Amino acid sequence: MADISLSDPQAAALRKIKDWFLSGTALQQIFRLFGFAGTGKSTIVKHVIDELGLDDREVLQACYTGKAAYVLQCKSGMPCSTIHRLIYRVSEATEAEIAAARRQLDELETATLALYGAERVAADAEIAALRMALKEMRQPRFVLNEETPVRDCELIVLDEVSMVGRDMAADLLSFGKPILVLGDPGQLPPIKGAGAFTAQEPDVMLTEIHRQAAESAVIRLATMARHGRPIPYGQHDEFVWKMSGRDVTAAQLLNGGQVICGLNATRISLNNAMRKAAGFNGSALPAGPGEKIICLKNDHALGLLNGMFFELDAVEQIDAQRFQAIIKTEEGDFVGGENSKGKPRRLPIYAGHFLDHEKLDTQRDDRDWKIKRRLVEATFGWAITCHKAQGSSWLNVIVIDDKWGRSKADRNRWLYTALTRAEEGLVIEVGTRMGACPAIHPR
Repeated sequence: MADISLSDPQAAALRKIKDWFLSGTALQQIFRLFGFAGTGKSTIVKHVIDELGLDDREVLQACYTGKAAYVLQCKSGMPCSTIHRLIYRVSEATEAEIAAARRQLDELETATLALYGAERVAADAEIAALRMALKEMRQPRFVLNEETPVRDCELIVLDEVSMVGRDMAADLLSFGKPILVLGDPGQLPPIKGAGAFTAQEPDVMLTEIHRQAAESAVIRLATMARHGRPIPYGQHDEFVWKMSGRDVTAAQLLNGGQVICGLNATRISLNNAMRKAAGFNGSALPAGPGEKIICLKNDHALGLLNGMFFELDAVEQIDAQRFQAIIKTEEGDFVGGENSKGKPRRLPIYAGHFLDHEKLDTQRDDRDWKIKRRLVEATFGWAITCHKAQGSSWLNVIVIDDKWGRSKADRNRWLYTALTRAEEGLVIEVGTRMGACPAIHPR
């Protein structure tokens, strides 16, 4: 790291983090290093690890989403995983435990035949509870992993954690390890229920754009957006452009990177156009492999996180509100384990968010709120809103600027957040009409 010189603010931040790690973690488990894009947070972390003499086993890096973890690993050269994979494991009931629960249920059902009145009512309620418990025992669940490598590490580094909620934060803190959190206050505030690590004031706040970062067109444009300065049309470097939406087709969007917009109406319109361009326009429900699907609700028992992408297979409609499918994560894992035949289990999924792409139903939430609680919630992810993109980043991003924001400050934060989701390739399109998209980063 000797070939990378630190600015005075960066050097001061480095000293504070080292002092905290060496003598302050007993009183303060979390150190918050905040800074705008390009201020050198990742560079400082590299120096911290190097000067403290920590290796890959002693420092664990994690992000909320798989995409963000992959990007951080590429930038740092050190292993990085999702927080979920780092601290949770799959727990399955043994055949003996299931058999014991089955015997208990059989015995209670037999005994209940001789009961009447209030005793029978109480016994029936207990039988219903046991049946539900037995059904849940057959489902793999994620629980805190007591054998996680966190047990043997010296420091946890968390980046892109705006989506981390209170429960996951509490589980991380339960291991008692020092946690260095990297945050960016210029981004949109986290969605309701998230932001457990970024809700408090930072221990260090970096504002000066690092010289090397200032050479990045993505950082330059993001900084302009944060300050509310207009971004000129045209080419800003080999892989960064601003252009009119009328110059881009839906087919070109398919290969341009992750599409991010502001409004749900824009998202639905883009998803429909991109699905049609990809050949998936035969049904309102997902067609299967190849469709981009994004999760809309945390389900820690299944290992599903709000904002994660996955793929569906063996899609079969159950009724007007539900369908079932095999769910496969970006890491290649099947969600929900296997069925009795050793095949990946098909899980029930709420259909309403997909059907809204065919015809928006403003009464759907009020009508379906009860059934949704028991189902996986997801929707098409060809295009996503900037709020849903928080906590993730991609090599290439296309930002559809549909003028989201109730105020100038809101709009600046929205555009800054959207632009900083891109690592190298970026196209900003003004408007939503879609004919030639310039080449962005080919990797």
